[in-house]
Amino acid sequence: MRVTLSDAARQYIARFEEETGARARDCLVYDERIVILVAAGDMGTAIGPGGAHVQAVEEAVGRDVELVEDADTPTAFVESALAPAAVRHVTLSEQGGETVAYVEVPDGDRGVAIGTDGANIETARTLASRHHDIDDIQLT
Repeated sequence: MRVTLSDAARQYIARFEEETGARARDCLVYDERIVILVAAGDMGTAIGPGGAHVQAVEEAVGRDVELVEDADTPTAFVESALAPAAVRHVTLSEQGGETVAYVEVPDGDRGVAIGTDGANIETARTLASRHHDIDDIQLT
């Protein structure tokens, strides 16, 4: 799947990779934050010792930076995109030509999965659509 990035997203990715040494696969740009999709296996490098690398990126770009680790399978990707919420199970279902991921999370983690004003689940939906053709994510 091919993802088209804005000029701003490409600049954030370049800065992120320069500061951290980790590989980025995508970038979502929001008003007060950016979300970087980190290549599978590069999350530790992206965060750095005590969070130093990601903090350096935040200082350089003047925004909060959130990281999501890429995954090979759609179900693993959805789990990663909803972290740090504990995901018990992901079921993919085809309905009317659309793919929906039904995600089981403990009641105590529903708020974490949804995020403030729905920010976390919307980010997960956007990334899942861009990288795994998942049209929606529903919490069960």
